[in-house]
Amino acid sequence: MYIGKLFKNLPKKYYLHKFNNLSLDSRKCKQGDIFFSIRGVKKNGNKFIKNAIKNGAKTIISDLNFQGKKGNVLFIKYKNVRKLTPQIASKFYKDKPKNLIAVTGTNGKSSIASLYFQILKNIKLNVASIGTLGIKTNHSSKLTDNTTLNPIAIHKNLSSIKRKKITNTILEASSHGLKQHRLDGLKFDTTIFTNLSRDHLDYHKTYKDYFNSKLILFNKLVKKGGTVIYDNDIYHSKILKKICKNKNLKSLTIGKKNSNLIIKKHEYFGNQQIVELEFNKKKYSFTTNLIGKIQVKNLLFSILAASRSKIKFNKIIESIKDIKSVEGRLEIIGNIKNNSKVILDYAHTPDALKYTLESIKEQFGHSAISIVFGCGGDRD
Repeated sequence: MYIGKLFKNLPKKYYLHKFNNLSLDSRKCKQGDIFFSIRGVKKNGNKFIKNAIKNGAKTIISDLNFQGKKGNVLFIKYKNVRKLTPQIASKFYKDKPKNLIAVTGTNGKSSIASLYFQILKNIKLNVASIGTLGIKTNHSSKLTDNTTLNPIAIHKNLSSIKRKKITNTILEASSHGLKQHRLDGLKFDTTIFTNLSRDHLDYHKTYKDYFNSKLILFNKLVKKGGTVIYDNDIYHSKILKKICKNKNLKSLTIGKKNSNLIIKKHEYFGNQQIVELEFNKKKYSFTTNLIGKIQVKNLLFSILAASRSKIKFNKIIESIKDIKSVEGRLEIIGNIKNNSKVILDYAHTPDALKYTLESIKEQFGHSAISIVFGCGGDRD
């Protein structure tokens, strides 16, 4: 492909410069690639330009004070390479699944993505999810390094998912990913806000910056006339309601009252939870083996997302009987000699740990709880 197909503001003498692919990793550059040199949080991509060229890159995009050719390598100067990368990736990998969904918030993203995936798979629909638990389709699964992939990987994988004739895809949108423009170039049909509590302040520094990074999803990345799903009972619902009104977006809410989806009755029966709910003034009920009321809440978000995927509501409710616990999210992984249940959970924030313990205590009120807790990774 010619560089002029993607970069419109270049001098015309460079338009016929050829390239083969896009890369953010100098080690993975191949013959004819474009290397995007980004000044990251920990590493400066400019230090790896020589290595990228050595491995075959023929175009370098950087913020260095030079534009032009050195031998057969074209250098393009751009002030904000991080912001440019998804714009170019979006043009290069044009095809995307028809129905794109994104979920953001401090806790619950992986659970909601997995539960949505399971609902559609149980109904025999092709579906994909991208997030902490990897890239999953009905017939494949592969691990990933980050909750939100780099922008080239996001667009490349979405294009691959589209070629597999998968219509519905849900992505986890982290605050890092949103602030670093990794999801730019995408427009989402449905977006979900779970909750907000302390996390990632080592990166964001302030709670305000953390929240504003989450809001990028709703302020900039929702399709015109798209849908925002949120919890009516949390403080941040006021802000989301205002965004919906200002941007003419639809809203779907869960909550105790004045909401689209309301839990009318909830009770425990051993490992099971029995739920009666009301959706748009119609009553439904289901039983689930998921542990903890918090996972029922995550399930409600997933149910609403599925309802925006052109699936009849009674079919969604019918699919819930086959829902399995999400890996590492209030997951029963076995029993020990005294018949105590061993439950694994990924909780790594104060609120998440609190909700996890409260959920277990509420469901298994006559049992003592022993806890093993630790937190690795560069957390704040």
